[in-house]
Amino acid sequence: MAEIRSERRDRVAIITVHDPQRRNALTPALSEELAAAIGAAERDTDVHAVVVTGTPPAFCAGADLSELGAARERGLRTIYDGFLALARCELPTVAAVGGAAVGAGLNLALAADVRIAGPRARFDARFLRLGIHPGGGMTWMLQRAVGRQRAVAMTLFGEILDAEAGHAAGLVHRTVDGDHDALLAAAVDFAAGAGDAPRDLLVTTKRTMRVTAELDDHAAAVDTEIVPQLATLESPEFAARLAAKKAQISSSR
Repeated sequence: MAEIRSERRDRVAIITVHDPQRRNALTPALSEELAAAIGAAERDTDVHAVVVTGTPPAFCAGADLSELGAARERGLRTIYDGFLALARCELPTVAAVGGAAVGAGLNLALAADVRIAGPRARFDARFLRLGIHPGGGMTWMLQRAVGRQRAVAMTLFGEILDAEAGHAAGLVHRTVDGDHDALLAAAVDFAAGAGDAPRDLLVTTKRTMRVTAELDDHAAAVDTEIVPQLATLESPEFAARLAAKKAQISSSR
C-alpha cells in the first residue's frame, strides 16, 4: 500500500515515502499525504528537525508516469505539493537519500536543506530523456545547489551523479556506508544537532538565512540579523542558558 509513514525519534520527525513496488513514485494522493505529514511535523512543538527518506530500493523515482501522462496544470501542481512543502518547511530539513532520486524525486531531495547519501544514491534529472520539460522549480534549485555548469550537465546532457560525485559537486553534504538503516541512523543523528537549540530560534534563523542568501552586501546581512539577534538577547531562554554557562565556568575554576 502506497503511503507516507511518520515517526519521531526524540526531536526529529522521520517522514518516509513508502511505495517500494513503484520505487516511491509520487502520485497526487501521495504528494498530498507528504505535504500533510510535513505540516504536522511543523505543528508539533516537540519536533526540531525533519528527515525525509524513501523505502528501499529507491529514494523517489519521480512522478508516477501513469498519472503524469494525463496530468494538466492542476495535476502537476498537486504532485509538486509534497516537495514544495519540504522546501517551505520552517524547520531544518534533511533528505536521507538511499537510492535513485529521479525527476520529481530529485526535486524532493533538492528541497531539503541538507542531503545525506548512501552508497546506492543516484541523482538523475531525467526530464528531457522522458520528453518532458523540467518542472517544480528543478532548474532553479539545481543551479543553486551545484552551479550552472553541473546543472546543465545533469539537465541537458543527462549526467547522473552517484553519492561520491554528488558530494564532490556540493549536492551531498555527507556520504554514509552501509544499508538503509545505517543511512537513516546517520541522518537522524545529524538532524539531532538541531534539537539542542530553542525551536523558535531555529525557525527564525532559517528564515533569516533565506533572506541573507539573496543579498549581495555584507552590511545588509548585518542589518538583517541584528533585529532578531537583539530579540534573543532579551529572551528568557538566553538568560537561562547564559546563567548555566556562567555557573559551569565558575565551578570548573
